[in-house]
Amino acid sequence: MSRAEPLPVPVHDDHTHLNFEPDADLWDGDEPRGIDRAIAELDAAEAVGVAGVVQVGTNLADSRWAVALAERDPRVLAAIAIHPNDAPALAAEGGLDAALAELDVLAARPRVRAIGETGLDFFRTADEGRPDQRASFEAHIAITKRHGLALQIHDRDAHDAVLGVLAEVGAPERTVLHCFSGDADFARRALDAGCHLSFAGTVTFKNAGYLREALAVAPLDRVLVETDAPFLTPHPFRGRPNAPSYLPVTLRAMADVLGLDVAELGTAVRENAIRVYGQW
Repeated sequence: MSRAEPLPVPVHDDHTHLNFEPDADLWDGDEPRGIDRAIAELDAAEAVGVAGVVQVGTNLADSRWAVALAERDPRVLAAIAIHPNDAPALAAEGGLDAALAELDVLAARPRVRAIGETGLDFFRTADEGRPDQRASFEAHIAITKRHGLALQIHDRDAHDAVLGVLAEVGAPERTVLHCFSGDADFARRALDAGCHLSFAGTVTFKNAGYLREALAVAPLDRVLVETDAPFLTPHPFRGRPNAPSYLPVTLRAMADVLGLDVAELGTAVRENAIRVYGQW
């Protein structure tokens, strides 16, 4: 099998990074680079039933790039943020407040529909950086609420702390745990906190039974699907860079877990995505 089998209904990729190239310069002056390549990937995705994507920023340069792509291609909505692993270093340089202020300005653009990915990461950020990471997370939540947007949360080894922050400051009305990584118990607690759960290619991995158990307890109206491309390529394509065109593989695996027809699950996740982010 060289490509994903097309879906019977159109769906949306909840979280992708079409611009991700390590150390690449995303901008040539005021012109974004790599737009043509991104559009080619969107074309390939559309050919297998992926009608649109949320292009996600992790710093100012690629947040601006996400907005530029979203303003050029109607299949794209933008999410903008400073990644939680970058927040402590930016704070140490004295640049976090200015970066957050620029995000606040960008958030007013019509094609920006989410703030993210933001959150907490206790895998890559050591104890000394966690206060700045939390402060950044809370600031992103405030921007989300100020603009009436959705929130996309990055949570790695920080389940309890993420839910603690949401309980303390109040979760935005539309909050998504991107690349959900918890078990069924955490899924129930996140759902009780009002979160949507977005599942990536990891749900297809043989050692990820706990993710499939988490998916099984989630109400159908709170489930989303994503690639997190170019990461987390689903089985049997592991070893290749991920892309939105592989989303059908993950959706079919999710349908198997839930005992649903692919069209039924696809229709539900499309409606959920539109409810969270608005019309593409």
